[in-house]
Amino acid sequence: MQVPRRIRRVAAVAALCLAVETRAQEPNTSRTAELAREFTDPLTTLPQLFVQDVYTPSSYGTDAQSNRVIVRAIVPRVRRFSLLPFVQLVRPTFQLVTIPTGRGGETRTELGDVQLLDLFVLPTPMRAKGLYIGVGPTFVFPAATHESAGQGAWQVGPGAAALYKGIPGVLLGLLVQNPISFAYTSADRRPVSALLVQPVLLTYVGKGFYLKSADSTWTFGWHDDTPTLVPLSFGIGRVMVREGRPPINLFVSGEWTAYRDDAPVAPQTSVRFGMTVAFPDFRPW
Repeated sequence: MQVPRRIRRVAAVAALCLAVETRAQEPNTSRTAELAREFTDPLTTLPQLFVQDVYTPSSYGTDAQSNRVIVRAIVPRVRRFSLLPFVQLVRPTFQLVTIPTGRGGETRTELGDVQLLDLFVLPTPMRAKGLYIGVGPTFVFPAATHESAGQGAWQVGPGAAALYKGIPGVLLGLLVQNPISFAYTSADRRPVSALLVQPVLLTYVGKGFYLKSADSTWTFGWHDDTPTLVPLSFGIGRVMVREGRPPINLFVSGEWTAYRDDAPVAPQTSVRFGMTVAFPDFRPW
């Protein structure tokens, strides 16, 4: 049976339209998957503002429920605008913390210490294979408005990150910092030195959604009687690309402390709610 010429023409036009639509959607899908990685990548050059709320309903050593509001900016200095021959990433972090005042349910809310991470992305040959490495200093400024909300110490130390982006839609890596105290706000403050390790694992699952385990920071104290904490996290997020407006990232994740030592008071379970807004056209340098 021969197919009528009109039907063949309609089928050809439909196939052509479908091919054009598919090709038009592919860059958007690829862009969304890339944005999912950029919103989680510590070495991203995408300018962004990050706001996160960490609610801890259950803690070891206290009946109080704690909370942290974290505001962080990522300000890149692109290579051609910088005085240094590297891409520089400046990450200031501000915190508003609600902390226990004892073993009961009482809490107080104060501003916490201010952190600053300044990484330089190295122009290594490994970048062609998807491996990115950054090094630089990390700082902690004793800006807490109450002694219980901060460590009371000026700190500086090394920071480094290694991220692998060789698999489409997947991000693997580590962010490592070790701030070390060198001056204190009062004589009764103790020396501070801790290795902070943040594992990064993300996979894009489609339609703007991704899964990740990238919010937990493992803490290993170098001094005697200083805490060691190993929390584990798992979350889901979605990237929304809006025509003519900044892309937005929304996520929620849960966290559970799998190991603790020398930490009389520590989070047991936490829930994180976060939002990130990117500003691709914001290039101040």
